[in-house]
Amino acid sequence: MNIKEIYSSAQLVDYIHEIGFLPLLYSGIRGFSAEEVVSDDCRYVLLPDGGWDWPLWKWKGEIVREGGCVYGKFFDKKAGFISREWWPDFLNYRRSRHPAPEEGSIEEAILMTLRKNGSLITRELRAACAFNGPKMRGRFDSFITRLQMGCHIITEDFVYPIDKHGHEYGWGWSLLTTPENLLGEEACHCEHSPEESRERLFSHFKSLLPQASDKQILKILG
Repeated sequence: MNIKEIYSSAQLVDYIHEIGFLPLLYSGIRGFSAEEVVSDDCRYVLLPDGGWDWPLWKWKGEIVREGGCVYGKFFDKKAGFISREWWPDFLNYRRSRHPAPEEGSIEEAILMTLRKNGSLITRELRAACAFNGPKMRGRFDSFITRLQMGCHIITEDFVYPIDKHGHEYGWGWSLLTTPENLLGEEACHCEHSPEESRERLFSHFKSLLPQASDKQILKILG
């Protein structure tokens, strides 16, 4: 993998399209994350006043909205980007491993609620599915993660609260949707069988990550 130091969201978009896949934070494979390829100036830093700055974190929404990349918890339950070029094969293989939720299941109810509304931030979706009781947030988040690992749910954008001065603050909330809603049915169609998609993906990762073992690659493939 041709690792390069990146200074802007536009450069990161180009890099994602070049290699096809990029976890946001450390993936367990050296050099295979946006966190590791961006310049030191773009990484997380604590400010003297107790605040923080993290350009890479702030780029996520712009990259998803304008960069032609798909974002979600795809890599061993960790978030990252996938180029549109590789998305059909990735979705094809993952849905063969994580098929549509069973009828009557909680995951089906979550997915149907999201399809009905088009897109919702996580807390809105949680409320719409009546996950409001004590200790329900963690359970709900685990369902959302599984649906993202199966490529049934992706992130459309990030929504931030606004302070009294009109400035965004905090870590932001994921605006969730389905791939078909955001990208269209055509972008989610793959002409290969799931087995063919797996072979294409495995071969690509072997070439992309010569430093990784087969076990590490299979973990990323899911």
